[in-house]
Amino acid sequence: MLFQFIGGLGIFLFGIKYMGDGLQNSAGDRLREILDKLTTNPFMGVLAGIFVTVLIQSSSGTTVLTVGLVNAGFLTLRQAIGVIMGANIGTTITSFIIGIDVGEYALPIIAVGSILIFFFKNPKYNYFGQITFGFGALFLGLELMGDGMKPLRSLQSFQDLTVSMSDNPILGVVIGTLFTVIVQSSSATIGILQELYSQNMIDLKAALPVLFGDNIGTTITAILAAIGTTVAARRAALTHVIFNLLGTLIFLIILVPFRHYIEFLSTKLDLEPAMQIAFAHGTFNVTNVLIQFWFIGALAFIVTKLIKGEDVLIEYKAKHLDEIVLETAPSLAIRQAKQEIIRMANYSQSGLKEAITYLNEKDKKNADLALQYEEAINNLDRQITAYLVKLSAHPLTPQESNEHSMLLDTSRDIERIGDHMENIIELVDYQLRNNVRLTDTAKQDLDEMFTLTVSTVDKAVKALEEGNVELATEVLGLEDKIDKMERTLRKQHIMRMNEGQCDGNAGIVFVDIISNLERIGDHAVNIAEAVLEK
Repeated sequence: MLFQFIGGLGIFLFGIKYMGDGLQNSAGDRLREILDKLTTNPFMGVLAGIFVTVLIQSSSGTTVLTVGLVNAGFLTLRQAIGVIMGANIGTTITSFIIGIDVGEYALPIIAVGSILIFFFKNPKYNYFGQITFGFGALFLGLELMGDGMKPLRSLQSFQDLTVSMSDNPILGVVIGTLFTVIVQSSSATIGILQELYSQNMIDLKAALPVLFGDNIGTTITAILAAIGTTVAARRAALTHVIFNLLGTLIFLIILVPFRHYIEFLSTKLDLEPAMQIAFAHGTFNVTNVLIQFWFIGALAFIVTKLIKGEDVLIEYKAKHLDEIVLETAPSLAIRQAKQEIIRMANYSQSGLKEAITYLNEKDKKNADLALQYEEAINNLDRQITAYLVKLSAHPLTPQESNEHSMLLDTSRDIERIGDHMENIIELVDYQLRNNVRLTDTAKQDLDEMFTLTVSTVDKAVKALEEGNVELATEVLGLEDKIDKMERTLRKQHIMRMNEGQCDGNAGIVFVDIISNLERIGDHAVNIAEAVLEK
């Protein structure tokens, strides 16, 4: 019984994941873009949450993505609350799919999916094959779980538990919550609940509180995703918890009339048992959204009070690039582009400092923050480049044309600094994965070169911001020092390796880090030279 149940659960979870991957691949990897564009207000956020959750077949996945977008500054807390509410509605689609009893056709559906995956080269057919295979695996897993649970009917302890849950709804909520926390998928636990109810192993009075608990349990994924993130991201995760806790409290109060409502629907629509649970799940989440949507501001206020602290906000979106100015005042548009490039440059400074801290302290928070800065730099670079390309279509004076070219080159140089920063993070990750030990001398050398490189970048950025020729000239001299230091440190490290003080892996990490720092210095010089040429 246990093997069949666990195996069935594994196949069910794989089916949902594989089907979600197929849906996501067929739509293209544009989920961030979808959420970014569709969340102009909380109502649109709800619609976006529904759409993305239906697309990836996981409310937890949508919530984790939302937490990441808040963490990255793409979404505000209020927008995120709307998306999370929408995700709760979107996840009910899975229970309705399960309610359609096609278990007998699971194996032929899997066969069709396999044919599309293995015998067609067109990616579109492959993605559709993934969706079909996952759909079939989902029902095969359900069938196996259902067969595995049948012997439970004869167990006295299970019968006693269902009676206890019928008499004590709180117990049902706790069991549903704990089970979903363990399985990490409310779709799976609700699917199991649908099977139990279909086999008359649990009555509706006991099933509904378990359903409420399943919705609370799914919030644990968002909580785990928010660990070590920004204050705003942690607030978004807490909102998910509060939303489902409040919803459960509301429905526990109206449990008796809610049960009568589901029984009424079942009679009127002639619903199968599994579909009754699907309707209960859908009603629970839709009603919660309808009630709590009007209190998004209050929810945001509550979580802000509960999770205190200043937030580190990395804004991915450009703040100064105005399309109207682009059309009417090209000279002002150039100044706006420069302001965005300076923001990019500031991100590169901050990210580089986080990379140094990660190298020294090995705290994953610093690595995550550095990578967020790098992603923000990439995003700004794309927006700035597109803006400047549009600007080139307008008449510019020779001086404006010169500055336009300089800004394009500078944006590329700052983006490359971000790439080298990411390389350094990856090298530290390699060091941690392979337990690579650097000598104290090597660490000291890296600190020295990092300090010099950061100073060079800082001066280059300041020279760009102020148009300071003296600082730009100073950068040229500092970069020469970086080149010499890189050659000297490389030789010294080879000597340490020859003397057996460092192994080959340590050599890879050390040499590659100083190479990346030297290249960062080169890009800082390019920025300084652009200032001098201007």
